[in-house]
Amino acid sequence: MATTITQFQGLTFSILVEEFHDKGTDGRLNCYLASIYTQDKATAVRHLVRRSRLPGAASAMKREIEREGIKAFHRLRGEKRHDRVDG
Repeated sequence: MATTITQFQGLTFSILVEEFHDKGTDGRLNCYLASIYTQDKATAVRHLVRRSRLPGAASAMKREIEREGIKAFHRLRGEKRHDRVDG
């Protein structure tokens, strides 16, 4: 069993990408779970944002967050972002 945690630091919160996988003696994958959490810097409370059981999902999530930053995070949470329109 192996667990890998990647942390992205933000101003008010951090994003944690946690990956767990277990392989049998024959090298085949028994279990895989990737999870994204937000962690408040003041209280260290973690909130689950997304979870996937598809192998390699954590790598895809990490690449997306590294490439697009907060935009990718808002998309993963399903938030609707509206640009400000001055009128």
